[in-house]
Amino acid sequence: MSQAIMDLVEKTALKENPPKFDVGDTVDVHLRILEGSKERIQVFTGVVIGLSGTGSKEMFSVRRIVAGEGVERKFPLHSPRIDKVEVKRSGVVRRAKLYFLRGRVGKAVRLKERRRV
Repeated sequence: MSQAIMDLVEKTALKENPPKFDVGDTVDVHLRILEGSKERIQVFTGVVIGLSGTGSKEMFSVRRIVAGEGVERKFPLHSPRIDKVEVKRSGVVRRAKLYFLRGRVGKAVRLKERRRV
C-alpha cells in the first residue's frame, strides 16, 4: 500500500522530457540561482563522470577544472532548479564511472570525441 503511494508521489516529481546525455559527455548545466528576490541562470560546464539512482532520485556528477583545481558537483536530474542541460561534446568511454579522471592532470584529462552520425 505505502509503496504504491510512494510511486505516485515520485511520478509527479519526474520531468516529462529529461535531458539525454551519457557518461563522458561534456555538458553545460544551466542552473536557476536565487539571490534575494532576483533569479539568474548560472552555467556549470564539465564532463559527466557518473550517473546514479533511478526515478526521482536519479543523479549525475559533473567534473571541471577551475584555476588548476578539480571541482565536482552532483545534480539531481529531475530538479526544478535545472533549467536545461546542453551536450557540447560526446566522449568515447568504456566505463560507467570515470573516477580515474580525478588523478589526471592537463592533456591526460581529455577524452576522444565520439563522431555523431
